[in-house]
Amino acid sequence: MTMLRIQLTSEDVQRLRMVHTLGPVAEAVFALHRFGRDRARSGVGWHKSVRDRLGDDLPAINEVASEYRDLPDLLWLLERDGIGANSVPSAVRARARRLAQVVFLFCSAGVLPYWPRMQARLENERDMRGRIAITNGVEFLLAGLHPKVTWESSELRISSSLDLDIKPAGRGLILSPSLFLPDKTCVLVRSERQSGVPALIFSTPLDLNDLEAPLEESEDEGDRALAALVGATRAAALRALSESGTTGDLSGRLGISLSGASKQATVLREAGLITTLRNRTTAMHTLTPLGLALLQGELPAEITRLVGTPDDPGNPWVG
Repeated sequence: MTMLRIQLTSEDVQRLRMVHTLGPVAEAVFALHRFGRDRARSGVGWHKSVRDRLGDDLPAINEVASEYRDLPDLLWLLERDGIGANSVPSAVRARARRLAQVVFLFCSAGVLPYWPRMQARLENERDMRGRIAITNGVEFLLAGLHPKVTWESSELRISSSLDLDIKPAGRGLILSPSLFLPDKTCVLVRSERQSGVPALIFSTPLDLNDLEAPLEESEDEGDRALAALVGATRAAALRALSESGTTGDLSGRLGISLSGASKQATVLREAGLITTLRNRTTAMHTLTPLGLALLQGELPAEITRLVGTPDDPGNPWVG
C-alpha cells in the first residue's frame, strides 16, 4: 500500500496549528472536483443551484471538471509557488491561468453563496478538535484525526496514491477540515499559499442538501444585524478575522486584493474592533473583545447607539 508520510520533529509539533479553513478558493477546488464527479445529481439541490448560477459559463466548468478527474491535478492552485514563471513553457502557464480563472468563477457560484454557513460549520469542527487537543494532548488529536490517518513514532501516515516522505523541518504543519473533500479523504498541500507551511486537509461530513436548506432564523437575523451595523463588506472582514490572520490571509479569505484587505483592516482597527501587531513587513490582525462581542451579537445597545448604523452620515465603519 502506498503511503504519504509526514515526519514531524518536536519543533514541528510545537508549531502545529489548526485552522477552520484555507479559504473559499480552497473549498472551490474541492467543490469543483465534487461537482464533476457527481453528475447523476446535476438536477437537484446544490448541483442544480450551481448550474443555474453559472448559466452560460457552465460549459467551461464542465470541460475543466471532466479533464481534471483526479483531485491532485488541481492542488497546485493552493500552493505558494503554483506553476513557476520560469519553470514551464508559456503555453502551459497560459493554460494554468485559464484553469485558475475557471476555479475562481466556480467559487463565486458554488461556494461564496454558502460561505457564512460553511464557515460556521468549519469553525465548529475546528473548535471541537481544539478541545480534544486541550483535554487529551496533541498526539491524541493526531491519532484520531481521520480514518485515513495514523500517528506512530512521530510520523503521520496517510493512505494515498503517492509514496512520499514529507519533512516540514521545523516549519510546523497546518491542519484544516474541508466540507467538499470526498468522504474519508485527506490531501496534502506541500506549501500553503499564504504561510508556505505544509497543510494537511481532511474531510468532514457534509450533506449537500443542508446547504440549500433555509437559514435558521437566529442565524439569518444575526447576519443581517451585523451587516446593518457595519456594512456587508466590513461584516465579512470581521468574520474572516474570527481566526487571527495577516493582511494576506484576509485577502485570501475574502477573495480581494491586498490593498483592499489592508483598507478593511485599517477601518476595523480604527473602530477598535481589531488590533494589529507588526513584525517587519507582516501585520497580524486579531479581534478585540469589542470586535468579538460584535461578531457574536453581544454588543451592548448603548455602544450600538453610539457608533450608529450605515444610514448615519459619517459612519466610518461602512464601506
